[in-house]
Amino acid sequence: MFVDLPTRKQPKRRWAAPLLALIAIGVYVWMAWGHGDAEHQALLQRWGAVSGNPTDWHLLWRNGRFLNLVTALFVHASLWHLISNGLFLIIFGVPAERALGSWRLLALFLIGGALANFAAALLMDSPGRVIVGASGGISAMIGAYLVLFPNARLGIVVPMGLWLEFVRAPAALLIGLWAALQLVFTFVGPSFGAVAWWAHLAGFMVGVVMAFGFRPALARKKRGA
Repeated sequence: MFVDLPTRKQPKRRWAAPLLALIAIGVYVWMAWGHGDAEHQALLQRWGAVSGNPTDWHLLWRNGRFLNLVTALFVHASLWHLISNGLFLIIFGVPAERALGSWRLLALFLIGGALANFAAALLMDSPGRVIVGASGGISAMIGAYLVLFPNARLGIVVPMGLWLEFVRAPAALLIGLWAALQLVFTFVGPSFGAVAWWAHLAGFMVGVVMAFGFRPALARKKRGA
């Protein structure tokens, strides 16, 4: 007699977050290897997004710079810039990919990041500034994470005098504080260095909207499983 034995379902391999990290690392190594400061700045100008006058946004099409809204996501100005973005990519991208799937996460990062860079290019305080880094795409992941895991808790390290205490806090609270800071820094941010705060805020909002758009398909997929 043949008995039907249920096979153990193998977990799907998730590739989007590791691929994004590897591309960013590869681009940074390529730009840093054998290029002087002048060449490095030229590469940032070539592959980064550049801010401009809001009334002249259509020049992005004419000048062939529209694709730079995407390529800028993989270009980083310094090693610390790359490492800090990589940490946020791991914290929020990996669990979001488990919930969304690899293709949806890739679309979230690319579309959210490109729209975030576009918003920053239009709304930054002065034209001609170069916008680089994965922050816009990662901010979209943070927004999606809030929608997908509203009851999650995140671990943070809190200084307690001479000691560091590890505590867990609601993700909604921490992300809400983070989003509020991005809103504040969009207006006072130029005093704290050249950071594209508008890209963070715009990416976050795009991520929230896209996550809500993904939810019906995810619910159908869950019922089918």
